[in-house]
Amino acid sequence: MSAENSATVARTGTATDPGPGPAVDPGPAARAAQAVLPPLHCLRLLEPGPPRLAALPTGTPVWLVSRHADVRQVLTDPRLGRAPLHAPGAPPVSLTPNLLDDPSSMLNIDGVEHQRLRRTVQRAFTPRAIARWRPWVASVVEGLIDELIDRGSPTDIVAGYTRPLPIAVISRLMGLDGLDSKRLEHWSDHALSATAYSAEAIRTAMTEFAGFGAEVIAERRATPGDDLVSSLLAAAADTPGITEQQIVTLVIGLVVAGHETTMTSLGNALVYLLSDGHDAWQQLASDEQSAAAATEQLLRAVPLGDSDVLPGLLRRAVEDLDIGGVRIPAGSVVAADTDAANTDPEVFTGDLLTELFSPLAAPMYTFGAGPHHCLGAWLARMELELALHRLARRLPSLRLAGTVEAIDWRRGLLTRSPQQLQVSW
Repeated sequence: MSAENSATVARTGTATDPGPGPAVDPGPAARAAQAVLPPLHCLRLLEPGPPRLAALPTGTPVWLVSRHADVRQVLTDPRLGRAPLHAPGAPPVSLTPNLLDDPSSMLNIDGVEHQRLRRTVQRAFTPRAIARWRPWVASVVEGLIDELIDRGSPTDIVAGYTRPLPIAVISRLMGLDGLDSKRLEHWSDHALSATAYSAEAIRTAMTEFAGFGAEVIAERRATPGDDLVSSLLAAAADTPGITEQQIVTLVIGLVVAGHETTMTSLGNALVYLLSDGHDAWQQLASDEQSAAAATEQLLRAVPLGDSDVLPGLLRRAVEDLDIGGVRIPAGSVVAADTDAANTDPEVFTGDLLTELFSPLAAPMYTFGAGPHHCLGAWLARMELELALHRLARRLPSLRLAGTVEAIDWRRGLLTRSPQQLQVSW
């Protein structure tokens, strides 16, 4: 899945009076750690409406776009791009560095240059290419379920299932078998940090991660194999203008995007299905077609992160344009609120309880749209379909071992999912 879903927006509001007394404000990080967070399927999303002004934490004004049709325009209109966000003199859009900041990365270039770099990897992620992996991914799913059952009930399904599955898949795809999952978790958490780590800690981790990427590339150049990195290097060698830094950033970006967002989606889907949506568990087990439909609806309706951290995909206007009847001046930063668009009541009239196994009423934007549409969308879909269907079939009595309120969440990142999730059967 795409790592682009990372825009950090603070909506305009009014400060509250803390009241009398000697209490000392512990600070935003401590307050967040103390708060009881709702499951992501219970978040109150922005009500879709015309573009409205908000502000990034940096103070940069941003136009927040939330209606389904307007979000599609933002993601597909060539007058709105990623590269202008990083052009000289562009207003700041993030307080701390992250993996998405590199102006030379595929995420942050547009037009012909973007297509040239994207072509080096996109053949590996077509529906036909992904379908060839389905039997092997199914075998990994079954093996992890076997291990869950062997460990016995109750157990942590994050440690035993939602985390190792996407790591195993992307590691095999990229020829990284034996990758230290703890190191990968460390790098990924820093790469997608919002408030969890300092700028210095993030830079240190990203330097280490880039060094790892460079080592992998050197190994594959010396000994090519049947893996995505080797294919990427072969394609890059035949494509003029691609720099070594772009290749390194692409490799480590694929490692993060290939597991982090799939792990997040799977964990949050299970929170829903084992709580408010538990009545659907038996139908999910019935056949893969039901699981495929449910996967689409869950991807549409369950956000990847909190609305105050992850409200949209950023673009910047290169000329004046109209969006939803509102004039957006050239140079403006625009955030496409895909979560609001994915639940726009003018387009999607039902909810997960009524529509879980129904076809989508319109395209969803969880994977974006347009030139920067997520490369790994079909891989993520396949993993989620198989993971949900096989788990429901093998463990029909699966349930949460505790309350939703007691879930231990991963906090301070651009995404949010269970740190641990105790289940029983």
